Amino acid sequence: MRPMTQAAAPARCPTCGSEARRVFTPPGLALLARPVRGALDMEEKSAHEPAVVAEKRGRPLAHGHGPSPPWVLSH
Repeated sequence: MRPMTQAAAPARCPTCGSEARRVFTPPGLALLARPVRGALDMEEKSAHEPAVVAEKRGRPLAHGHGPSPPWVLSH
């Protein structure tokens, strides 16, 4: 193992011995499902470049009338 200060330096291939550029990838990202990966990308982008909302989306919440105490007047 090498120290992190040498992470960008080329490394020797253990099989052929020639020098090669080191490639780093975050672990497990290639194994994520496409919708999960898209959500993570959107979350990362919104941290630095939040989107401006022009309209409300989705369904409105139901306006339910639950049981209320007898002293509360309903509309």
